[in-house]
Amino acid sequence: MKYLKKADLQIYKLIKAEEKRQQETLMMIPSENMSSLAVQEAVGSVLANKYAEGYPYKRYYQGQKNVDAIESLVIERTKKAFGVPYANVQPLSGSPANLAVYLGLLKPGDKLMGLALAHGGHLTHGAAVSASAKYYQSVSYVLGKDGVMDYDLIEKLATKEKPKLIISGITAYPLQLNWKRFREIADKAGAWLMADIAHLAGLVVAGVYPSPAPWVDVITTTTHKTLRGPRGALIMVTLRGLKRDPELGKKINKAVFPGLQGGPHENAIAGIGVALEEAMTIRFKKYAAQIIKNSEVLAEELKKYGFKLVAGGSNTHLILVDLRNKNIPGKIVAEALEEAGIVLNYNAVPWDTNPPFNPSGIRMGTPGITSRGMKEKETRKIAVWMNEVVEELILVRKKMAINLEQEKEKETRKKVIAKVKVIKKISQKVKKLCQKFPVKKEY
Repeated sequence: MKYLKKADLQIYKLIKAEEKRQQETLMMIPSENMSSLAVQEAVGSVLANKYAEGYPYKRYYQGQKNVDAIESLVIERTKKAFGVPYANVQPLSGSPANLAVYLGLLKPGDKLMGLALAHGGHLTHGAAVSASAKYYQSVSYVLGKDGVMDYDLIEKLATKEKPKLIISGITAYPLQLNWKRFREIADKAGAWLMADIAHLAGLVVAGVYPSPAPWVDVITTTTHKTLRGPRGALIMVTLRGLKRDPELGKKINKAVFPGLQGGPHENAIAGIGVALEEAMTIRFKKYAAQIIKNSEVLAEELKKYGFKLVAGGSNTHLILVDLRNKNIPGKIVAEALEEAGIVLNYNAVPWDTNPPFNPSGIRMGTPGITSRGMKEKETRKIAVWMNEVVEELILVRKKMAINLEQEKEKETRKKVIAKVKVIKKISQKVKKLCQKFPVKKEY
């Protein structure tokens, strides 16, 4: 980055600081990952200079020969990787991808149904604050009291509400989804069925998570999570979807452009293409399988230390911990673990009585640490360290007699965390582990 250093030293230093942070800490937020330098080079290439409004070979500007070839190649790779007949690679991120599907399939005021935000769904699955609930009628399904997807309950709601679109997808649910059951529910309700696999795409491509393609009409995904690509998104139409409506692909295209977006980010699209090429290898399949192995081991180890896991465990890439049995909210736990070099996020849990900005849970995942080459042995160490930090944090918090109202203040939380002596020791252990498993440049 010699040119950046010369042109803007301030930005250069901040990027280098972030690079150091990622190298020295454990990336355990399940929606994050570490893309290869090949992906990063594509995103940082001269493609960022090109404006390409429209679609391959149907642009509104000249000079499109190379970007047409690149976007067409990425479309073909998407179709091959996911086993679908149609793909749009232009969505800028997951939220606009989902909104494009709604724009293509629904009219304002039509009803859609998705998993409630507090139960592991996404904002765009119909949360009240999202455009998905402001322009469409939103009905939310919830998990059962055991924290597990209750398909009979979902079916009952769908047959009553008759939504035009049902969204099957998660951001904080740790078990595999039953695509076939969702199909049965959608058919009974007469609804379109969309799968949002933003968290699951890499696992699906690798064949370690069931593909929704045989069961749903439309698939959306981001590309930077388990797929280990750049920031971006994809919309795919399945054979089933095209059979129901042969014009569905064209409707999606029109919804993305000109419906929601202008010129696509061809540099990001190229990066997605590189990530897809990497994902269709034996190495990636082994990597994806290890993600799940690490997550299952981490879940079982945490349970040994008395952590209560939503849905009882994990058979995917993520784990959701309900901390209410330990009488401590998620935010201060997440902040304390970050000080120790273990970076995850505080998160709402089903039936949470605490506010979203200070919820009762923490969410974590294993894609990032698995990208560094860590396996079960290292995952068990991480569970030990997490428990040590949380146990001392609970004791310190109790000794200081801090209540939930006081804990809303950031300075109060800082004072509590500063007294947790084990954090410094764990932080050093984390750094040593990270040195042993450095961030990889290629996969």
